[in-house]
Parts: sequence; structure tokens; C-alpha cells
Amino acid sequence: MTITERTTDAKSAAERPLASAKKLTRARRRQRFQEFWADFRRSRTGMFGLIVLIVFIGIAVAAPLIANESLLDPTKVHNALNAPPSWEHPLGTDPLGRSVLVMLMWGARVSLTVGIAATVMSVLIGTVFGLLAGHFVGWRSSVLMRIVDFFLVIPSLLLAIVLASVLQRGLLTLIIAIGAASWAGTARLVRSQTLSIETRGYVKRATALGAGHTHILGKHVLPGVMPLVLTSTSLAIGSAINAEATLSFLGIGSGDTSWGAMLQTALSSGAATAGYWWMVFPPGVAIVIVVLAFTLVGRAIESIVNPNLRGR
Repeated sequence: MTITERTTDAKSAAERPLASAKKLTRARRRQRFQEFWADFRRSRTGMFGLIVLIVFIGIAVAAPLIANESLLDPTKVHNALNAPPSWEHPLGTDPLGRSVLVMLMWGARVSLTVGIAATVMSVLIGTVFGLLAGHFVGWRSSVLMRIVDFFLVIPSLLLAIVLASVLQRGLLTLIIAIGAASWAGTARLVRSQTLSIETRGYVKRATALGAGHTHILGKHVLPGVMPLVLTSTSLAIGSAINAEATLSFLGIGSGDTSWGAMLQTALSSGAATAGYWWMVFPPGVAIVIVVLAFTLVGRAIESIVNPNLRGR
């Protein structure tokens, strides 16, 4: 056997344990997910919330296939104004003659997009700040926590209103405004969990063996805080959808059709006070149902990943 062949065999022998370790890791992850899904299916409220969310997301995705976007343009529709529900328009029409049902379907796209995207942004920022503030000590932790405290002191809705008013109007602005105003609470939770995890023996052993900050945070701390982050994400989406509806209701939304914008139209046109309930009831109920569904899913996830709540 030549030297080249021996070297190749040695590399192959060294790569085999690594490949086996990766397969074992993937198998464990699949097993944990299967166990999580089995526990989640036992929660009736969690499954109910998940089914409701799937229905609303499906409606939002299929909206362009069900109703053309041109139906949202008042200059291209010729329906009666403020018409009550009928066979032709099951949820009636708005003061501009647009079908409330069509607006409700297209509004789901904006409300869900803003709610999910803004929550992902706020959770990412909060998780990074929380990990760093809990891992590092001294002046670095103090500086990070003072930044978190600054955003905690300012009312999130007020900060979102200011950002949405200052920045250029649009969907991205609305996402940034809500996400930037709601991450501080997540940072506090992640920091407290990080402090708890770093007192455990396996983290101390890794530190004593010379592991760097990136290794400790990525391999030991982050997996430990992920259940908390996942629960916080599912619960925060409902708050983000409420924030989008509030900003749109105040007239500083993205300008696109959303559930909050529908309520603002009903108020500004006098439909809400004139007894045209079909302008107020459908978007209001849609907001309540979706927020409740996200809350049910979040509570179900929390009862699974939190050992203190398991089995209740």
C-alpha cells in the first residue's frame, strides 16, 4: 500500500466517526420533534388554534386566486355603496362599493405578514441582546442592559407610532416600527434564562476547557433558551397583529388593505356610527380569532417545553 493510499484510508477513518455523529444528531432531533408533535396533538386547544391559523393562512395565500386585486380599486368596481350582506356580497360592501369579503381576504395577507415578520424581527433582536447581556459581565453587560431598560421604559405603542410617522410610509416601515418597539421584553427573558443556564456544570466545564464565547453561546446556551424563545414568538405574534391593527386604525399604517385599515375606513366614513355593522364586525372578529389562535398555540407550546407546566 502506498503512502497516498494510507493517507486516504486514514482520512476516511477519521471522517466516519464524524458522519456517524451527524447522523446520530439528526436522528435525535427527529425523535425530539416527533415527541413534541405527539405532545402537541394531545392539546385540544393547541390543535384548535393551529387549525384556525392554517385556515387563515390558506385564505391569505389563496386570496389572489379567489379574488383579483383590481376588486380593491374603487374606480374599477360598480357596486352599491354600504350595501348590506346579500348573496352577491355575503359581507356587504364598504362606503366605496368594495366587497367587504374581498377586503377581508386581502387584509389577512397584510395583517399576518406584518404580525409574523415584526415578531421575528423583535425576537431576533431580543434574543441577541439577552444572550450577550447574560453571558458577558462587567461594563459590557451594564451597557446592554441600559439599552434594554431604555426601550422598556418607553411605551411600545408610542414608540411604534413615532417610528411609523417619521419613516416613509409602507409595509416595511410598519414591520420595523412594531419590531423595534417590542423586543426589550424578550431580551429580559432570554437574559434571565442565560444566567440560569451558565451556572450549570456542563457550561462551567466547557469554560474551564477553554471554550470560546461563540462556542458556549451557540452550543450550550442557545439550545437551552430556544424553548423560551419559541414560546415567546408564538405569543408575541398576536400582540404584533394587534399593534398593526391599532396603527392602521390611527391612520398611520402601510396604506395597504388590512383589517385595521378596514376599521379605520369604517370610522372615518361614519359607517361605524351609522349602523353599518358589516364594516366593523368582520375585521374585528378576524383580529380576535387570529390573536386567540396564536395565544392558544403559544400556551400549548409553553406547557410542553416548560417542565413546570408539563402534564397540566
